[in-house]
Amino acid sequence: MDYGQLFAVVIGAIFISNFVLMRFLGLCPFVGVSKDSDSALGMGMAVIFVMTMASLVTWFVYNYVLVPLEITYLRTIAFILVIATLVQFVEMVIEKTSPALHKSLGIYLPLITTNCAVLGVAVVNVNEFMVTELPRNASFIFTVVHGLAAGIGFTLALILMAAIRERLDLGEVPESMRGIPITFIVAGLMAIAFMGFAGLKVG
Repeated sequence: MDYGQLFAVVIGAIFISNFVLMRFLGLCPFVGVSKDSDSALGMGMAVIFVMTMASLVTWFVYNYVLVPLEITYLRTIAFILVIATLVQFVEMVIEKTSPALHKSLGIYLPLITTNCAVLGVAVVNVNEFMVTELPRNASFIFTVVHGLAAGIGFTLALILMAAIRERLDLGEVPESMRGIPITFIVAGLMAIAFMGFAGLKVG
């Protein structure tokens, strides 16, 4: 196991290839749930769980169902079914354990099912770790770690945006720029800032 390469995957998924700020996936919940830190953290935890578990389950589905049956062209449909099942489970757990959080997340929680960032993680895992010459056990570890790191990167972007928006609500922002306009400007500046990580040499 190349731990240097594994570390590079973690840093890459969190900073260099952040799914929100560099790949521009999952922007709907990123903008919609980043109004306050509590909702952002709750959504982030849900996305981390779904991305990690989706990476784990889709690895088994791809290697032990789709490849043996030679139906890898159905991977997108199979991955969406896996993600939808996991999101239903997460929604039920949050509704039972934290009704207030469930209410604050609103429609954005079930929208994780169609969150392209979650599906994007599964597809990237296939392209980078499953159809390569990596040994099967290494492929599994890289896939799960990448899913976890991608979820952490998504949560980091969400919490940073929520913290900035909370400060902006207290600041003197021109009326015409309040709400979505200033949010998009901040998101663009954050993306530019994260581009600075692209020059990192890791591993």
